[in-house]
Amino acid sequence: MAYRERRSFVPGAVVWRQDSSGPGEVLPDGCMDLLWMDEMIMVAGPDTSAYPVHGDGRPYVGIRFRSGILPGLIGVPAVELRDRRVPLAELVGSRSADRVRDRFARSDRPGRVLEEYAAGLVADHDQDRRTPELLAMITSGLPVTEIGRRIGLGERQLHRHGLHFFGYGPAMLRRILRLQRAFGLAATGLPAALVAARAGYSDQAHLIRDCRALTGRSFGERVTGTG
Repeated sequence: MAYRERRSFVPGAVVWRQDSSGPGEVLPDGCMDLLWMDEMIMVAGPDTSAYPVHGDGRPYVGIRFRSGILPGLIGVPAVELRDRRVPLAELVGSRSADRVRDRFARSDRPGRVLEEYAAGLVADHDQDRRTPELLAMITSGLPVTEIGRRIGLGERQLHRHGLHFFGYGPAMLRRILRLQRAFGLAATGLPAALVAARAGYSDQAHLIRDCRALTGRSFGERVTGTG
């Protein structure tokens, strides 16, 4: 499957295109997407495991939002969309979704149509100010108790906040972001032992176990595309 992406003019988002020629998988990354597939606009919720893609030869086009952004734009808690692909019309109403779909029918730049729709959502909705700070602290690897102290939320409140904006609690999001960081390091050619150390795992075995738990395959298989 050929994949391309570019940074969007919408803050915290990238526009991507996947030319599907066969089955594949989308790995957990903590993000949420608006995408054009099966002749409709879908919302892809945050994943907790590898999500199968049944390539049929048609391209997929989407705009991917950094963790915590899209739930506030569509007014739906991320946890309600976890591990799901849901038609946009079910979430924002058919009238709004149909207007965007009509623009797809008239445009030869589907990525730009999604961007402009997303930009309108951003303009119409205030974003939670704590969420970007919370995401940065989770990404940095701070303990959950320390994050709660710094952001002024108890552990249960912090977990509920994570479910609403990220789709899972801080500990789960940290695991997913850490694994994505490991994939990025592996792409530079580093050996797995160094990848594990720099990504924040206790050792290489920890990396392998976590990768298998989150994706169904070992880290080596994911990096090499075998298995």
